[in-house]
Formats: sequence, structure tokens, C-alpha cells
Amino acid sequence: MSAIIDTAVEYDPRAARLRTIAEGLAAPRADIESGFTAVGSRLSDAAATISRLSRIFDALPQALEGSEVAEATDSLRAVADAARTIGQSYADEKGQLQRLVEEVEAANAPIEELRRTIKMMGIVSINARVTAAGIVGENEDFAVFTTDIAQLSASASQTIQEFSQSYQRVVNDVQNASRQREQFDREHANTLSELAGSLEGALTAVAEQRQRSLAGSAETGKVSRQIAARIGGAVMALQVGDSTRQRLEHVEAALLELAERPVGAPEDPTIAVIAALQQAQLSDAGETFESEVNAAAEALTALAGEATTMMQHSRGLYGSGDGSTALSALNRQLQAAVQVLRSFERERQKLESMAKAVESTVRTLLTHVEAVQEIEANMRLVSLNAAIRCAQLGPRGAPLTVIAVQLRELTTGTVVSAESAMERLSTATQLVEAFAAGADGSGHLEHLERDASHALELLSRLDGLLADALSALDSDGPKVLTALEIAADELGAQTALVEAVADASLALAEYGHLPDADTLPPDVLVHAARLASHYTMTAERDVHARLFGTAGAAPAAPANDADLLDFEL
Repeated sequence: MSAIIDTAVEYDPRAARLRTIAEGLAAPRADIESGFTAVGSRLSDAAATISRLSRIFDALPQALEGSEVAEATDSLRAVADAARTIGQSYADEKGQLQRLVEEVEAANAPIEELRRTIKMMGIVSINARVTAAGIVGENEDFAVFTTDIAQLSASASQTIQEFSQSYQRVVNDVQNASRQREQFDREHANTLSELAGSLEGALTAVAEQRQRSLAGSAETGKVSRQIAARIGGAVMALQVGDSTRQRLEHVEAALLELAERPVGAPEDPTIAVIAALQQAQLSDAGETFESEVNAAAEALTALAGEATTMMQHSRGLYGSGDGSTALSALNRQLQAAVQVLRSFERERQKLESMAKAVESTVRTLLTHVEAVQEIEANMRLVSLNAAIRCAQLGPRGAPLTVIAVQLRELTTGTVVSAESAMERLSTATQLVEAFAAGADGSGHLEHLERDASHALELLSRLDGLLADALSALDSDGPKVLTALEIAADELGAQTALVEAVADASLALAEYGHLPDADTLPPDVLVHAARLASHYTMTAERDVHARLFGTAGAAPAAPANDADLLDFEL
């Protein structure tokens, strides 16, 4: 913009000062473009990030309202119902197991009586052999006393021993099952009821979350629109950077032109008038710039506030203070539910194994009872045979008759005791059959676990979406706020231009003087009109018209001139 000074020409003595003023505006004018470009770039990046975060969170309500969440919550409700059902069945089984223990233990009394009876039969059989040996002659056949009774007694003793061993296995199985159940109940006394309650709580939380997400999406949209409006305001405020730069260029050009003006007649008012015009242009440009920069700073501050609000709202809506997401608790509850149901299923399987073992052992006991009954029948025949032999001996057979009667009574007692024990064990069998019937629910539980595992997969996927969204919020949110703060600081640094313009305006006031426009010489008005023809801003023309009125007016601006340029970056 400067020209080479011709040393042969005598210049106005004010020229050097005017040149200094013009050149003092060059540096802050150059800073406008770089400063506002940086601010605009940061603002654009922040706006893009906010828009991306908004899109991420706007998509979450649809995900939370989708079929996957409905499917997962249905599975969760099924698990909660199963927990109640299993809890009730366990309470019922506890009573049944206690009855089973009582019935099995009650069989001990007749079995002990059976053992005592068989022991007595062994003693009697020995007495029979001894007595028969002292009475019966060499030619008499009394093997019934010396051999048959001993063999039947030994067989009965072996049978009862096997019977007792089988019974003891039943006792051990039932008592072990009872002890294991008691220990399990101590550890999980309230597990199922608490599980059902926690699952219901999780279901309620999911329902509330879904309602909040619907309402929250509307709020997020509202906040996003507010942010968009703030961005628009900030962008419009940044237009002052380009307009001020152009106005300063025009002032600099006008001052440099005056600085190269040769000395004129003493009454020549050109420098005073043009200097006054540039002083007015600078003053108006500085005031407008300061006002718009303040507006832009306020817009950035408001934008930062709105961005913070949106981030806090999204964090509060979908996350929690400990960094977890809204579905995390539900996911953990369902995982815990699956584990609890598995532990109860394992306990149930132990009970079923016991029931099968008891059933098998009771079937073995029945075969022993049949053996006892067969021995009793044989013993009756032997006793009858013994009675016949005793009758043949007459008075000598009286001792053997007594022994035969004792054997008959004892063998009758064995059957009574065995049948009494089996009555108790039969009741126990009915109870274990009830346990076995309860095993029909195991397939349902397996199906339920598959559904629960599928629900876990669905919830984990949704939980991942929430976690990714919150991670993006945690990662990009602070960047947005930092960018806005830096942009506001960079915009605030433009106050140096305001000071430079104020200083230049004050310096020009020393040279500027504007008499009544109607009294100005034509050549001054022509000069002013020529300057006005280069204006690109409506504000410049307004200042010019305020000082000169219709005199020295510029030609009409093209249709795409000032008004459009006012909105250029």
C-alpha cells in the first residue's frame, strides 16, 4: 500500500506521522485473520464433536427401546419367577427330607428287634443240637434238630446281616443328604428370596431407564438445538473479524495516500477532512469490533455452559457416579442369578442322587424281606417236623418240644419285625419318589439358563453401546470444553486490536478537522467520493454519509457488494 517517496517533491510535514499511524495498524490487522481463523477452527471442531456426541446419545433411546431389551427383560422376569418357584419347592423339600429322615430312622427299632430275634434263634439252634445229641439214639433220625435248624438259623443270620447293611446305607445316604441340605440352607437361607427381590428391582430399574431415555432424548435434542444456536451466534460474531480487517485496510490506504500528498495551499483542508473521516471510520470500526468480540466471547461461554449441561445430562441419564452404565447393575444381577440357580440345581441333583440310591437300596431290602419270609416258612416246616419227632420220643422229647415252640415263635417274630421295618421304608420310598418326580423341572431350568445366558449376551451388547457412548463422552467432552476455553482466550486476545485502533483514532484526532460539508471545496468532496467508492461495508458508507451527507457520496454499490460481504468470513 505504500509508495516510493519522491525526494524532489515537497511533502506535507504531517506525512511522516500519518504514515506511522497507518503502519501501526498493519500488524494488529494482520493478526485479525490468523486469530479469528484459529478461533473459527476450534469452534468448528468443538461443534463437530458435540454433534457427534449428540448423535451417539440420540441413538441410545432407540436401542434401549428395541426388541433386544424387551427379550432380555422377559428372560430376566422368567429367572425371577423361577427363583420364587425353586425357593418354594426347596421349602417343601426341606419338610419332606425331614420326614424321610424320621421314617428311615424309625425303621431302626424293628430292625434291631429283628437282629435280637435272629441272635436268639442262633442260641436256640445251638441248644437244639446239644439237647438232641443227649436224647436221640444212634438209630434215630433227628437231623431236624442237629442240622436243619442250624442251617436255617445261619441262613437267617446272613440274610439279616445283609438286610442291616443295606438299611445302614439308606440311613447314611439320607442323613448325609440332610446334613448337606442343612449346611446349604444355612449358607443360602435367604438367597432365593433376595435374588427374586433384586431381579424385580433390576426390572423396575430397566423400566425406569427406558422411560428416562425417552424423556431424555427430547431433552438432549433441545440442548443440541440450543448449542446449534450458540454456534450460529458465535459464527456470526466472528464475521466482525473480516469486516474490521477490510475497514482497516481502507483506512491504511487512505492515510498512506495522504502521507504522499505534496504540500498544497495553506487553505487546503484535504488532509484535515480526510484525517477526520478516517478517525471516524477507525472509531466506528473499533467500537463495532469490541462489541462483536464481546458478543462472540459471551457466545463461546454460553456454548461451553450448554455443552457441559449436555454432558452432565447424558452422564446422569445413562451412567452413574462410579463409572458404570445403567445396564451394568442389571447385567450383574442376571449373572448372579444364573450362578445361584446353578448352585441350587447342583444341590437338587445331589438330592436326586440320594433318592435314586435310596430307591435302589429299598428294592434290595425287599429281596431280603422275601428271603426272611421264605426262611420263616421253612422254619415252620422244620418246627412241624420237629414236633412229630418229639411226639415219637414221648416223654424223652419234651425238651426238644420246648425248643421247637421257641423256634416257631422266634421265626414268627422275624417276619413281624421285617414287615414293620419295611412299612417305614415303604413310606420313605414314597418320599424319595416325590424327589425323583421333582427332577422333571431340571430340563426347564436348563432351558431357563440358556435364555438367561442369551439375555446376558444381549445386555452385554447394549451395555457395550452405553459404555462406548460414555467413553466417548469422557474422552471427547473435556476436549470440547478445552477447545472452547482456548477459543475464548484467543478471542479475548483481540483486545490488542481495540487498543491499537483507539490509539490510532486518538492520534488522528490531532490532524482531523471537518467543517460544514456544504463549505468544502469540490476537490475535497471528489477525494472523499473516490474513497467511498472503495467501501465494501455498509458500516463504512453509514459513517461516510453521517459526515458528508449527500455531498461526497459514493456511487451506488453493486447488489452483491456490502450486504453480502457483511456475512463473509
